[in-house]
Amino acid sequence: MTLSVAVLFTALLFGGMTLYSFGFAAFLFTALPADTAGLALRRAFPLFYLFVIATAMLASAFLWPHDRLSAALMALVAVTTVPTKQALMPAINRATDSGQRRQFKWLHGLSVAITLAHVAAAGFVLVRLV
Repeated sequence: MTLSVAVLFTALLFGGMTLYSFGFAAFLFTALPADTAGLALRRAFPLFYLFVIATAMLASAFLWPHDRLSAALMALVAVTTVPTKQALMPAINRATDSGQRRQFKWLHGLSVAITLAHVAAAGFVLVRLV
């Protein structure tokens, strides 16, 4: 039973990160003016990061009795999301607000790379489990 719950939390994490990153964020910029879309994403990203932290922690906890490597990967996703939320996201916002386009591009690229690594980790765990 706990393995089934672990798979569901991992699938929720994988699907949620994928939908948010490649669906919701892209949709906002096609549906709304850029300034409005940017403000909406600023409000949504803290919730996205909390979702990733909580879901990855739950997946890790349920995975622990069955697959320690998968549990460790999900814990790593949760732990590395904290500085992304607390430090990287505010730095991206400061770069945007101060018009530092080069800094914004570098920081945004870093956040995209982190998110892609998290999606890949969740995908790896799912493939490993099923």
